[in-house]
Amino acid sequence: MLAPAPTETASPASGANGRTLQRARGVAHVGFAFSDDETRLADLYQSGSAKVRLPRSYGERQAVLLNTAGGIAGGDELDYSATWGAGTKATVTSQAAERIYRSLGEAGRVINRLEVGEGARASWLPQETIVFDGANLERRLEVDLSGDARFCAVEAVVLGRSAMGETVRRASFRDHWRIRRDGRLVYADDVRLVGDPQAILSGPATGAGASAFATILDVSEGVEGDIERARDLLETCRAHPRAGELSCGVSAWDGVLVVRLLSRDARALRETIIEFLQGWRGEELPRVWHC
Repeated sequence: MLAPAPTETASPASGANGRTLQRARGVAHVGFAFSDDETRLADLYQSGSAKVRLPRSYGERQAVLLNTAGGIAGGDELDYSATWGAGTKATVTSQAAERIYRSLGEAGRVINRLEVGEGARASWLPQETIVFDGANLERRLEVDLSGDARFCAVEAVVLGRSAMGETVRRASFRDHWRIRRDGRLVYADDVRLVGDPQAILSGPATGAGASAFATILDVSEGVEGDIERARDLLETCRAHPRAGELSCGVSAWDGVLVVRLLSRDARALRETIIEFLQGWRGEELPRVWHC
């Protein structure tokens, strides 16, 4: 199904001073199906500020999400969804880092809903989320896997841009992950940073002073048997001079492997993510990651 995008990209809301404020709204969906021995586009829908682009690629099929509003402010709402039909292999990524701007009180909301059919190989690889001072974001990731489907994902968060001298002293960031296989919950994760992120992440048991962090997830049958390969890859990444400020760890159990990364240097975090994922997946990341 190919649906045209409506021209309306925002809806009004009332600010604290009674003025009407414009709020971005966006809905985008992409679906893949296996046909004639290859993964093909099956569904595409986009409206408001949420768009989908399908770049030409010579490897696996790719879809690139973008938010034409240029970022997320308080009251904005984005709803993304993707489906991988049985036997498909595709990557969904983002055109650039998403920016979460200062809010006047309301939370910006992002909902990501993914369905992965039996035998499919799905990669969810958005670029970083940059949180600015005063930001307020609530985000959800809901994933439903069928049979032996494989799901690989990354989410990275950067607190301000250190190269620009930015400091985040107040923010509200909530990230909620739920992943199910055949209806059974196999992974749940919640991140909650409310208040002063620097103070929250200063403790040795929370962030050890990190200003950027990421989670890499692989949900697939028997992946716990590859934990040593994941650790070896991370050690290789940490050998680079720039990675000196980076801390990392790997856990694996019952078909789930989780990599946690913490860094004071957002660039070092990004470079580690790229190197690890390319080694782990055995193929290059989408071109937008290298722009």
